[in-house]
Amino acid sequence: MSKSIKLIICFILTGLCLNSSAEQFTLFDQTFTYEKKDAIPTKSHLKLMAAELNKQTPKNWSSPLNYADGKVFIRFEVLEKPEGNTPTHWSLCYIANKGQNGSGYACASSPKYTKPGVYEITRDMKRLWQKDKVVWTEGLKAFTLVIKGPKIEGKPAGKSHAHLQPDLDKFFPTKIRVTMVQLSKGAQLDRSKVKILNK
Repeated sequence: MSKSIKLIICFILTGLCLNSSAEQFTLFDQTFTYEKKDAIPTKSHLKLMAAELNKQTPKNWSSPLNYADGKVFIRFEVLEKPEGNTPTHWSLCYIANKGQNGSGYACASSPKYTKPGVYEITRDMKRLWQKDKVVWTEGLKAFTLVIKGPKIEGKPAGKSHAHLQPDLDKFFPTKIRVTMVQLSKGAQLDRSKVKILNK
């Protein structure tokens, strides 16, 4: 076998190995405690800056691996919440370094829950709310999690933030652990590579 052919094979195998190991990454795995006294000042938002996200988070979400058109696996472990069965969910928002079309963020939705437990869902990144508002080649500057409840009478469906609800005691205090795993286009979740999923 010639030296040039060996080099070509080496490059191909190396590329395959790199692609295989980089088809998913954990964007973050964080535990949050949220109290009623913080709900109104933050307008129901928890924020992670870029430096708090996984260092493997790419600057360019579209190339060489296309995470922007892939999927996101969302795991919510609801550790504590007030008693009662008030439906609760979160908007999970990617805040862009560069926005377009009048905005700069796009959001997925967490699973809905009414009691403590583990909830998992996989969302298609192509179906994010406001997906086209983010310039995915320029990366993220932050990430926000927005706690929401049932639709509030007289307000648009999207304005169901917990701090606007008539009874904040139905939502706070709460404690959640959130794990978000980004999958590149065509990739399948490998649970063995995500420590929290193997407990």
